Order: sequence, then C-alpha cells, then structure tokens
Amino acid sequence: MKNIKNKFLKLFTSFVVVCTLFTGCINELDTKPEVELSLEELLAQDPQAVEGILSRLYGSFALSGAAGSGSSDISDDAGESPFLRGIVNLQDFAADGMKNRWGDNGLDQLTTTSNWTPENKFFRYLYNRIFFTIPQCNNLLSILPNVEVDKKEVIISEVRFIRALANFYLIDVFGKGVLATEQTYGQTEQLPEASRLELYNFVESELLAIEPLLLTSNNYGRATKAAAQMLLAKLYLNAEVYTGTPQYDKAAIYAKKVITEGSYTLANDFVSLFSGDNNTSTEIIFPLIADAQVSQSFGNTTYIVNGSLNADTTPLAQFGATEGWGGHRASKAWYGLYGDLSTTTDERAALFFTNGHTYEMDDYKEWTNGYPSVKFRNTNFSGASVPSKFSSTDFPLFRLADAYLMYAECAVKGSSEADIATAVGYVNDLRERSKASTVTATDIQGNESNGLPFILNERARELNLEGHRRTDLIRYGKFTGNSYLWPWKGGVKDGTSIPSNYNVYPIPSSALQANPNLTQNLGY
Repeated sequence: MKNIKNKFLKLFTSFVVVCTLFTGCINELDTKPEVELSLEELLAQDPQAVEGILSRLYGSFALSGAAGSGSSDISDDAGESPFLRGIVNLQDFAADGMKNRWGDNGLDQLTTTSNWTPENKFFRYLYNRIFFTIPQCNNLLSILPNVEVDKKEVIISEVRFIRALANFYLIDVFGKGVLATEQTYGQTEQLPEASRLELYNFVESELLAIEPLLLTSNNYGRATKAAAQMLLAKLYLNAEVYTGTPQYDKAAIYAKKVITEGSYTLANDFVSLFSGDNNTSTEIIFPLIADAQVSQSFGNTTYIVNGSLNADTTPLAQFGATEGWGGHRASKAWYGLYGDLSTTTDERAALFFTNGHTYEMDDYKEWTNGYPSVKFRNTNFSGASVPSKFSSTDFPLFRLADAYLMYAECAVKGSSEADIATAVGYVNDLRERSKASTVTATDIQGNESNGLPFILNERARELNLEGHRRTDLIRYGKFTGNSYLWPWKGGVKDGTSIPSNYNVYPIPSSALQANPNLTQNLGY
C-alpha cells in the first residue's frame, strides 16, 4: 500500500501541466487559467493525465501547491494557508481542547474564541481554499462528459465527492456562500448568494447520487462508497444546526452502512492510527495523504507534529521530527476528561507530554502552560523510521471509530434506526481498545461530572485534534453562551460567555468585496 500512496503523490507533484491553474480564489468566478489545454490534448501527451488532475484535486486538501512546500495554488501564504491547516485552526484551536501560543496576525482570535473580524487572514485562508477546489472540480466536470477515459463514471463521481467535501466545510464553517457548479463554470456574472439550506440540499443530492456509483474499494487516498456514506452521516448528524430539522435517522442509516457494508475494521492499537505508516491501517476510510519526500508541505500533519513539539521540553527524534515549533498545547478541557493521568488505564491519556509543563494554562502564550499532544507523530508504528523535517503521517479525515460514535449519538438521541445496546457495544469496542473501563447504557445516555453528555466527552477523548471538535460543541449547544466554559474561551483564563453569532465564522471582507451579492453573517 505504501507504493500506491507514493504513486498517487507523485502523480500530484509531477503533473505540472494541468487542466487549469488559478491565479486567485477570492472571487469564486475568478477562474481564468494561466495554462489551458483541452483534456484531449493532455491525454495525447500523457495517458494518465486524468489521474494526475484527479490527484491534484485530492492534494488540494493537504498541500499548498504542486511545486513543493514554498508553492501556493492561491495568493495566500504557502505555509499558513493549506486546507488542512485551516481545518485544524478553525475547528480545533477555536474550541476547547487545543490552544496555540503564537498569536500572530489573528491566530489569537482563534485560540481565545474572541474578537472575530472579517479581516482575519485565517478565515480568508480557508474560504479561499474552498473556492480554489470547487472551481477546479467544476472545470474538470465540464470537460469529462465529452472525452473518453477509463472508468469515466467513477472518476466523475470522485470529482463530485471532492466538490461536496469542499462545500461541506463552506456549510459548516461559514454557513453560506455561493453555489458554483459545472453549469455556472466560466460565466462572467457574479453568482447569487446561496443559503445554508440551499448548499445543504445540493451536497445531500450530490452524495446520494454518487454513493451507489463509487467503488467499494479504491486506490489508497481516493474516495470510496464508504467515504460518501461518512460524509452523508456527518451532514445528517448536523442537519438540525444546518437546516433546523434533525435527521438522526438518516445519520444512523449511513453510519450503519459504513460499519456493516464496508471492509473497514478497528485498528488494534490507537497510536498506529496517527503514526508515519498509518497508510496500512484497516480503520482509515478517507485520508489526506502526506509524504516527507514526495509531498512536502507545512500544511498537512507537519503542522500538527512539529507545532506540538519544542526542543527545550520535548525530544524531537522520539516523535520523528527534526524541528519543533513550540506552538500547540492541549488544555485541561481535553486531558482532564481522562481523570488522573497518572492512574488512568486509558492509553489515550498517555498521549500528552507532561514533563516540564503545567496542568493549568494560566498563560496561553507560555509554551510550558498546558500539555502538548503527541497523538500525531512522524515515527512508524511498525519498524524503524528516520526523523525528518516534514511529516509522512496521513491525516485520517474519516475513520471507522467516528462512524461508531455517530451511530451511538443517534441512538442516544432517539433514532429509530439505532439501538442503545448496539451503541454501547460500539462505544466499548473503542474503550476496550484503549484499555479504558467499559460503560453501560445508563452511562452513554447521561452526563459526566463536568456536566457534558457522555457521547460529547467520548468524542473528545477519541477524536480530538482530528477536525471535529467545534462542530461537535455547536451541535450540542455548548460552543457559544456560558453553559460550558473552557480555558481562554472569550479571552478569559477560566472562560466566559461568547455570543451566538460565533456559531459561524464571518465571511471574509475580501470575498464580500469580490462579490457584491454576498452578505455578511449576522453579528459581524
């Protein structure tokens, strides 16, 4: 499988002449290419041209550009702006479990969940990445029906999945935008604003259409039937937030499909999921792939691994790194969920570096305040590995454990398509893997000592730093307001209430300037 991974990455990095290279993404219709060849011409030059373009689309979620770590597909900073880096910043650092100490040019606004403004460059980065990926998909989708390529239906479905995934983050993070498709590709008029419901309906219809067409098994790093099912389950799980109408029955149906119809099984060891050879995992359904030699980027898991280490307090080589940036630490809102770290049997609790660090985060800008998470590392789980500047650890965007927990949440919330007994079994499968104590039906249906629902806490114990936490807190009504406070929420050490408009990010000012049809989210 490692060879498949490298082949896929080499297609991305070596495919220099692609269908289109965009000069900017602030305007979702700014799609004039620097290089434009017909797909027929590309195929004549290279029979694998479609695979190269497809790999480039997948790579847009993890890498900054096709020409190495210093290149960028958009006009934003190559190191700061990659898609995955944006997911971590906006989904994890803005929530309770992870904090960043750098504070540069808007990062403070995220780590303290306060003073959000439309000028924040980190909001712009993710918005621009979304509208880099979507037009690229639309360009290819406008061409593919007119050319002869192998497995055309499958390839078209994969491109539609990539576009749906980008739109999912638009729905979740910004709450609205524009609906850009292959039918609107190339038009000169500005697109009208699309509501969250309109975008939701589009993504739902796309995923329902392609789910039967995607392959059950595909080359590593490419979308499968289970990947579409996972995205559908996530869309439905959050439907009440996105549309006002809960869809827990549908979420349970698709989580169950992932669990029972796919060939995925839980990894035997939790740490193996976040190690340099995790491309061999039986649990990861859809990864964002990385390779220290073939696809160097400051935006994939390099950001997580290096950002969580510092040579002064953490042994870099032990976690496969040659650089430690000293930026990210967990807060007690995460490691406190395991109880006493020195006595708990839960192996997930051991994935924090405590030596030289304090339990309390009295000053989030002080590196030694809070425990760095060493959940992600650049060492192989099996066999030797050599420390490197960049990470080779793939990011598990979708994995089976999440499907287990989504099913359990649906059961707790009364779905007729999920039952509590099965849910307890799934939760205990995860807990037994990490040698945590087992739980009962009463446990999973109740709150824990911190007042939060068990399932919400268990998702944090299992999935933190994987890009879900902000969304989870919003779904439970715990992100804004004062019913749940965490360290530095609202810019206060012990946390304070934040306004409800923070449930979505502001639309970047640059996007509003580029398209007068867009309006700002309320409260900004």
